[in-house]
Amino acid sequence: MTPTGTSRSASTGAQTGSSSAVELVIGGMTCASCAARVEKKLNRMDGVEATVNYATEKAKVTFAPAVSVAELIATVEATGYTAEEPAPARTGTRTGTEAGTEPEASGAAPDAEPSEGPHPLRTLRRRLLTAIVLAVPVIAMSMVPALQFAYWQWLSLALTVPVVTYAAWPFHRAAWTNARHGAATMDTLISVGTSAAFLWSVWALCFGTAGMIGMTHPFELTIGRSDGAGNIYLEASAGVTAFLLAGRYFEARSKRKAGAALRALLELGAKSVTVLRPDGSEHTVPTAELAVGDRFLVRPGEKIATDGTVVEGTSAVDASMLTGESVPVEVAPGDTVTGATLNAGGRLVVEATRIGADTQLARMARLVEDAQNGKASAQRLADRISAVFVPAVILLALATLGAWLATGSGITAAFTAAVAVLIIACPCALGLATPTALMVGTGRGAQLGILIKGPEVLETTREVDTIVLDKTGTVTTGRMTLLATHTATTTEVAEVLRLAGALEHASEHPIARAVAEGAAAEVGTLPTPEDFANVAGLGVRGVVEGHAVLVGREKLLAQWSIGLTPELKKAKEEAETAGRTVIAVAWDGEARAVLEVADAVKETSPEAIRRLRALGLTPILLTGDNRAVAEAVAAEVGIEKVYAEVMPEDKVAVIKSLQEEGRSVAMVGDGVNDAAALAQADLGLAMGTGTDAAIEAGDLTLVRGDLRAAADAIRLSRKTLGTIKSNLFWAFAYNVAALPLAASGLLNPMIAGAAMAFSSVFVVANSLRLRGFKAT
Repeated sequence: MTPTGTSRSASTGAQTGSSSAVELVIGGMTCASCAARVEKKLNRMDGVEATVNYATEKAKVTFAPAVSVAELIATVEATGYTAEEPAPARTGTRTGTEAGTEPEASGAAPDAEPSEGPHPLRTLRRRLLTAIVLAVPVIAMSMVPALQFAYWQWLSLALTVPVVTYAAWPFHRAAWTNARHGAATMDTLISVGTSAAFLWSVWALCFGTAGMIGMTHPFELTIGRSDGAGNIYLEASAGVTAFLLAGRYFEARSKRKAGAALRALLELGAKSVTVLRPDGSEHTVPTAELAVGDRFLVRPGEKIATDGTVVEGTSAVDASMLTGESVPVEVAPGDTVTGATLNAGGRLVVEATRIGADTQLARMARLVEDAQNGKASAQRLADRISAVFVPAVILLALATLGAWLATGSGITAAFTAAVAVLIIACPCALGLATPTALMVGTGRGAQLGILIKGPEVLETTREVDTIVLDKTGTVTTGRMTLLATHTATTTEVAEVLRLAGALEHASEHPIARAVAEGAAAEVGTLPTPEDFANVAGLGVRGVVEGHAVLVGREKLLAQWSIGLTPELKKAKEEAETAGRTVIAVAWDGEARAVLEVADAVKETSPEAIRRLRALGLTPILLTGDNRAVAEAVAAEVGIEKVYAEVMPEDKVAVIKSLQEEGRSVAMVGDGVNDAAALAQADLGLAMGTGTDAAIEAGDLTLVRGDLRAAADAIRLSRKTLGTIKSNLFWAFAYNVAALPLAASGLLNPMIAGAAMAFSSVFVVANSLRLRGFKAT
């Protein structure tokens, strides 16, 4: 299996232990059996493990040091296809999914825009239009006796020749290329079937009664035409070609839409940036020239060029294109910002901390692409079937021909049934079932700030019944917040906040910052204290607006012989029972108020818990905090079971104990101390606002710090898995039903061609429905 999360440049393989990993763009594949052949050839090499994805037209390969990338490419080329390493992602660069499946593009990487010649989709469209314009009159003359004038068969022949040569050329060329390498693919079936129908018709016209002056016959949808030598199949040859080209064209367009989310993600970044030099001058340079430590200017309305830390200015940053969260986030000096987000407010100066492949945007793109290249277990079965499908169909067609002839049904019936078998068979739907659903599902997830690591994750989401939630930073904000102010009878809240906030603003303690920020939000600008002093372990003191102010523990007030009033003491006890930190405020020798500070519950957490329950999951809170705090948070959000005062190293044991009870456990966390538990859980959901260790250990990454995204992630994963299964069911059912019908002579070759084209388009269109998934 190819390791997930592997990244690489365009020219060097990524090291994974003693082996290397590379991604190759494969050109010339036209069906799932092509992908199976390439994968089989690569895996036959010593020290090589490869996965080839027909929908993305890429191969993920891990290989031993003794193997070179050049040898891998040579092996693919010896199989009859092209291979090259992808060019670095850039604006306007097409991904492999955009190139479509048209073999016209073989010889050039699907993600490299050709410098000369027409776009592959345009070429395919031109062939399709040619086939339609010429095939329609041929079909009409065959179906409508009134149109069958003298010598109409020869006009049909003249119209059909360009269809089976120029329009059908990609099928014939691919079939010939594969034949030279001793292989047969879907193109072989199409080429043999349409060519047989055409050559039979030419023979009948030239040497049979069909070529006689005035000879006509009505088109029949089933076998049984009279006079085998006098029957022609030009309408089948032209019609099948038109239908199959239409199917391939719409399949290519649909695959292009399926990969649109990833392309949009790759193109989000800013193209240029204004760098501030040490002398204060401004220089506009391409974003690629930024280095870690550079300071750059972001004006209102501009995109932030790369991940960094704000060093000057305040603003609101719109991160909706990365997180799916529509509400802009306020940032100030010291706050981190993410590349590709939009500065919606004031002027910012940002210091670059991550560039290139290390940025959050690049990591998101890698996660999405790795997921799209994965295969579900059911798809692996489909791939094994695709590998032997075409030879089996050819044998079935020959057996059908022989069986009909043996029963004395005549060559016309035998030939019609055999050609229908060749045309109706379709491994393409099998090959597209999983990758197209993955492409659309993971792409839609990326738009909503949900990154799915691979198809195995989707299979796990269906089974989980318990979800364990870390408290700090997941259910709560992860930072101390001023929650309530209780004042003595004659004291105003605003006055308490102004005086206490001014004093705490001079302190660097997290609790002091919470009080200062809460006070500033309520009363605005805070005054400047005088004679400020920090009392270690107890609080702070100073003079504010002529008042001698004390802010800190009750012990600090006791040192100055100040006691809390009964009302304030009661408020303090109730707050501490709820697990909150209490700060006393006094001035001029009297206790004036107590302030409640705690790690506040996120506003969206209660709703998130309700959504998780609606998905059939039992929520459990897991935290290292004391039980009183944990139970207060759990009660506020609606969680009944709590594991409190759990050391980081013991979180894994809690997950294991739940699994031993027979539960399938999902874990949501964001810290370094959650990484092991995320890895142990059956399904790990890492908050993208957390640490790299947590994100690496998780199976699903939630880019925005909103717990509701966990419910959306599980719902999207389950829906994507359901789409994969429905695709595979249709693909298998189609072939199981269609081949016996064709062999029994119940399908005309032209109708068979239309059905085959529809099967692939149906699978891709069914996958595209995931683009309409909405976060609740």
